[in-house]
Amino acid sequence: MNTKPWMKDVLWYVGLVIVLILLQVFVFTSVIVSGDSMNPTLVDRERVISLKQSKIKRFDIITFPAPDDPGKKYIKRVIGMPGDTIEFENDQLKINGKKYDEPYLKEIKEDAGSPLLPEGLPMTKDFKMSEVTGSEKVPEGHFFVMGDNRQNSKDSRMIGFIDEETVLGDVWISFWPINKMGLVK
Repeated sequence: MNTKPWMKDVLWYVGLVIVLILLQVFVFTSVIVSGDSMNPTLVDRERVISLKQSKIKRFDIITFPAPDDPGKKYIKRVIGMPGDTIEFENDQLKINGKKYDEPYLKEIKEDAGSPLLPEGLPMTKDFKMSEVTGSEKVPEGHFFVMGDNRQNSKDSRMIGFIDEETVLGDVWISFWPINKMGLVK
């Protein structure tokens, strides 16, 4: 009758695995960044955790299925919320006519001439959302998203608005590589 302590251990480990699977299914998911569209905030092959039940706010980084490439996922920053108008003029973000700073781009803009921002080019080319999406405002239940590496990002300027229902998670934590470990801003 020495099987009882052994059985207790097995049940404990099975319970732990079930709890971890349920957390993965309902609370968070890990994502591997693929590509350079979020440089320098997130880099290729960086591993992050996104929360599934989070309330999405402006400038959050979200992950969602690629609308133009089934089976692939994108990670982008939310720029426009439902009802917003978006415009870039002289590398300045304007939401509903009000100018907004983008502190997450500061590092790139200060390093003019880097591969992420070739000398003499703006970080973000001038555009009005209505010119690239055909819509004056972000529709209800949708987001306008952009990558931080504006010169190399397939985002709402090309793929259109992202349906809130398709968002897989709000990226919060980077856990690999070790030197990037911490909260994602």
